[in-house]
Parts: sequence; C-alpha cells; structure tokens
Amino acid sequence: MSTSVEFARMNGLGNKILVVDMRGRLDRVTPEAAIALNADVETRFDQIMAIHDPRRDGTDAFIDILNCDGSKAQACGNGTRCVVQALSAETGRKSFTFQTVAGILNAIEHEDGTISVDMGTPIFTWDKIPLSEEFFDTSRIELQIGPIDDPILHSPSVLSMGNPHAIFWVDRDVMSFDLGRFGPLLENHPMFPEKANITLAQVTSPSSLTTRTWERGAGLTLACGSAACAAGVSAARTGRTGRTVTINVASSPSRQPLVIDWRERDDHVIMTGPAEWEWSGSVDPTTGAWQREAENSAELGAKAR
Repeated sequence: MSTSVEFARMNGLGNKILVVDMRGRLDRVTPEAAIALNADVETRFDQIMAIHDPRRDGTDAFIDILNCDGSKAQACGNGTRCVVQALSAETGRKSFTFQTVAGILNAIEHEDGTISVDMGTPIFTWDKIPLSEEFFDTSRIELQIGPIDDPILHSPSVLSMGNPHAIFWVDRDVMSFDLGRFGPLLENHPMFPEKANITLAQVTSPSSLTTRTWERGAGLTLACGSAACAAGVSAARTGRTGRTVTINVASSPSRQPLVIDWRERDDHVIMTGPAEWEWSGSVDPTTGAWQREAENSAELGAKAR
C-alpha cells in the first residue's frame, strides 16, 4: 500500500480544512500526522476531514474528523461542506449522506455553488450536552467570567450540535473581547466535562447575528459551522430572533454569511453556505509528510475551483 494519499486544502468561510482521501485503506490519519501538518504554516488547519469507505448501508462515506491538536471532533459543518464540494467535483453528484461519530449528515450542493448540510437536531438536556451540573433550563445557565458584580461574560446558552457549545450573548462588537484569553479558560471549565466550543454572539437584527468562536481543540478560528448552528438555535430559543438567521462571522467579515434554518416541522438545523478549494497534494497519513502537486495533476478537489 502506498504511504501517501491525495488531499485538498480547502476552506469554509475561512475555516481552514484539509480534506484527506482515505478511501480504499484500513489505516487512518494519526494524531501525530495532524499535529505535524498543523505545525507547518502551509498546511495549518482547523479540522481534518478524512473520507473513509462507508461503514453503514445507505451512506456514501464515513468521515473521521480531527482537530489541529490531534484530538477527535464529533462535528464540523464547514468541513462537511468542503467534503461535499470535493466529492461533487469528483463524481458529478449533488447530494450525499455521511456517517460521523456524531451521527448521520445529509448534504446537497445547489446550482449557485452553496451547500446545505442537515446538522440534525439540537440537544438541550444538561447531561447529554454534557454539563457537570444539572440545569433544568439550559437556555441560560449560571456561568460567568470576570468580577462577580461586573462579569465580562455571563449566563450562556448551552446545547449540543453533536458537540458541546456555550453561546455568550454580548451587546457590543464581538471583536472587542479578548477571546484569545477567555477562550481556553471557558473551553476547559469544570462545567464542561468534554470541553466546549465557546462563541460570542451579538444580535444585529431580528434575523441576523455576528459571531466569533473559540473552537474546542483548535482555538481561535475564522469560522465554525456547528457554532453558527448553535448560535442560531439559541437565538431563536431565547426569543432574540426567529428560526431562520444569517450568521456573519466577525473574524472573517469579507466572506459570504451562513444561513441557519432551525426547521420547525422536525427541529432539524439546516446550514447553508459556501466552500472553497485552494490547492491539492499528497500526504502520508501516519507522519504528516506532504507534497503539493501541480494543478494539472491534483485529483481530489481539482474540479472544485
């Protein structure tokens, strides 16, 4: 078996994604390879989306997701859109069903190039998120950072979108907060036994939010699809917006916004947005050693430009 596989450097709203083709192989991308790839400025990433042969009837692939610290991730909406774009370019198909450790994801590429991913239903029960303390109402829990009488952040909405999220509501520019300092403290707070994605969200209209996210296992990120879903759901759940919202990512303001639709008929969360191919290459999934290929020899994602 060849030591190298094809991969594509892509992004979803600036969220840096490596899509690695592991089909036809029994091995996996190792944590060591992930750490080595992230240490290189040219292959630095937020998530690796490793495409494996399907493990379940009725699915097109199993997607193994790794964070840049080598840890496993349960969900990555922006990365899923990148996978759809790469596979659509390869096969000509427009709809796909993927299995992840968080469950089944259905996705479709539209004629305008945007991609919708059914992210499933949100989970609000405290022990399923999970939290370390029982809360009857997880739309607002007791958690703050800063002085007791004047907290910097407080009372987040918490839920799971296949991975745990805490949404802190703020009334000023989300970029004015030092999320690089607060993010690690909140990600690793004892309230979150499996850690958590930390998002600052500002309501900008009855149908729009601006967000910024500290991503579990990845740190500050330009965008996080599951966090956008969590923010959209939480905004509707707390009466701040309706069930369909536009998410503008403050750390990547020039990029196309996401549309989050928390569908009323079945409570599924549908995320729609773009994906972008950057370049392709080959990588050793054990060591992370990689090589960039010429445009005309790249395979995975080459048609997705």
